[in-house]
Amino acid sequence: MPDSSLTLISHPLCPFVQRAAIVLLEKGVSFDRINVDLDNKPDWFLALSPTGKVPLLKAALADGRDATLFESMVICEYLEETQSGGRLYPEDALSRAQQRAWIEFGTATLADAWQFLNASDGATSDAKRAAFRNKLQQLETAVTAEPYFSGAAFGMVDAVYAPIFRYFDILDPAVRQPIFEGLPRVTAWRTALAARESVIAAVGEHYADRFRQHLRLHKALLAN
Repeated sequence: MPDSSLTLISHPLCPFVQRAAIVLLEKGVSFDRINVDLDNKPDWFLALSPTGKVPLLKAALADGRDATLFESMVICEYLEETQSGGRLYPEDALSRAQQRAWIEFGTATLADAWQFLNASDGATSDAKRAAFRNKLQQLETAVTAEPYFSGAAFGMVDAVYAPIFRYFDILDPAVRQPIFEGLPRVTAWRTALAARESVIAAVGEHYADRFRQHLRLHKALLAN
């Protein structure tokens, strides 16, 4: 394991940041966190981030150099390979590859969820709600054990989906319940993830209020 001091460069609402934060917390790694205003990006941040996005992971190495990683799954896999703590991928190569495929699916699922949540017109809202519901139906057949995606052990797939499901815990039950209706495995999984200590700690205590404010600022239908 490299001798390093880790800093997670973050935004309070970013679900991709939450992936990295959950992995750091699961590994029991001490780290600092710096939030960036993405509407007014500082020069130091733009110098570090080729994409202008979060998360970034900055490592102060033992030889005095700083190394910076970008892209959430690159960061998560680096942490898996270099840090102690519970392993988040299975040892079996096929199972590991299958989980990575569901992680890719998770990014598409997040895109549908985000567009539904932020929709400002009925047509977009209905289309993206249906697309997200379709993704959940596919996940229902993939989740074959409890409480987590692959059974008793919390893994990398769980770290990816927890930030998606978190949004729906904030919504009015009248909006949330029809989306998850008839999906008992996904519902049980979502409940287990919401109770996980690392998932809870991956965001600040005012996360829900911040997210509601975000919806209002973007004139989302769900803000009403």
